[in-house]
Amino acid sequence: MLISSICVCVGQLLWKISAEEGILFLIFGFALYGIGAFIMIIAYKFGSLSVLQPMLSLNYVLSIILAHTILKEDITLLKVIGVLIIILGVILIGGGDK
Repeated sequence: MLISSICVCVGQLLWKISAEEGILFLIFGFALYGIGAFIMIIAYKFGSLSVLQPMLSLNYVLSIILAHTILKEDITLLKVIGVLIIILGVILIGGGDK
């Protein structure tokens, strides 16, 4: 699911960049998003939905990191607290499966 989250987040980032840079970024964004969705489907085949689905919330964590590093957006204390809560939740849910 982590690989899926990375592909989806980078794909969405490329969508945003495509507004200024052109259609090539949009096409690559859709390709990465599709790869992420395909990986997600494979993960669902072998894992528990109750564990895998909450792991998709890692998209929010990755989005904030990408927004800060690539788009130079500010990270506030409230965002940091939110990210830590998401990570804690994923650890607690992910660790609860067989």
